[in-house]
Amino acid sequence: MGGESYTSPAIFEAEQEHVLEAMWFCAVRSGDLAHPGAFRKIQVGRESVLVVRGRDHELRAFLNVCRHRGAMLCTEDEGQVRRNLRCPYHAWTYGLDGKLVAAPNMASLKDASGRDIDRVEFGLVPVALREWLGYAWVCLADDPPSFEAEVMGAITERLGDPTAIDNYRIDQLEVGRRVVYDVAANWKLIVENFMECYHCATIHPELTEVLPEFKDGLAAQYFVGHGAEFGSDVSGFTIDGSAGFETLPGVAPEQDRKYYAITVRPTVFVNLVPDHIIFHRMYPMAHDRTIVECDWLYTEDVIAEGRDVSRSVELFHRVNEQDFDACERTQPAMSSRAYRHGGVLVPAEHHIAEFHNWIVGKLGNSGNEGGE
Repeated sequence: MGGESYTSPAIFEAEQEHVLEAMWFCAVRSGDLAHPGAFRKIQVGRESVLVVRGRDHELRAFLNVCRHRGAMLCTEDEGQVRRNLRCPYHAWTYGLDGKLVAAPNMASLKDASGRDIDRVEFGLVPVALREWLGYAWVCLADDPPSFEAEVMGAITERLGDPTAIDNYRIDQLEVGRRVVYDVAANWKLIVENFMECYHCATIHPELTEVLPEFKDGLAAQYFVGHGAEFGSDVSGFTIDGSAGFETLPGVAPEQDRKYYAITVRPTVFVNLVPDHIIFHRMYPMAHDRTIVECDWLYTEDVIAEGRDVSRSVELFHRVNEQDFDACERTQPAMSSRAYRHGGVLVPAEHHIAEFHNWIVGKLGNSGNEGGE
């Protein structure tokens, strides 16, 4: 893909419609919305979406738009309401299940046919939601694609075994640290960077000390089912290679002392190590801006006992900063005539070419994507 793919607002808008709004999008950690009335506002493509914990303790998602005059219902990024969601414009009020429950002079309100307002029909517009790995995933498509094929299937394709991810019991882990990065780069540059390791020996000295095979430039994702092995003198996935925590219950012997990286298109990275999980979610905001939210997940005991997670957090936090700095250095050059027809992909980056082909296929003619 040529540089225009990373700098064109028109292409980004096409990606919003045909990728971000058409696929399953990882929205929020389910445990963050622990109590009825808890909500979080997220951006999915061009739409603002609310994820809400109902009074029945179920998670639901809705477009964050009042049905009356289109005002944004919630402007806060997250919060807690007691019983209802109330529009600040004309006070139309919705239950946590999305149903319209009140409005000024509601008894006199009529629809276009002169009938009383249907409280369900004029409730909030629902968005499809599935929970998996302890996260809520939403999809804006009228007919969502198969979650099993597109999300679960992506992890199975990477690990080579549909049950391998279950060993880590990610849904039972708790957030030990969360860091939010505001990256001045196109979301595809971040995906491409994560998928390859040709850069690892250049910019990731701490990571390659723990995973010495990365010095050869082949990413863990290069081979189906492959996990990068810890160095012989490395005790844990920490900034100094010192011991981490006890191995997660259920992790198989063949998964111990290994790192697995997984990309779930379009916007999720899952990093598996024996004692914790690093889980990235991207929120593409503009053609040159991406919010990345990264969770470090540990067992309940580690969190409850207040154990020090800083050494494991610091390792991948540095990796994130190094990667995002590289992407931000790349973004301005995407508009150069030198990159008009794209760059050079070495053999170790063959899966980036496949990613480019996937994007082009998703957009068809709508994005006017350039060739390789």
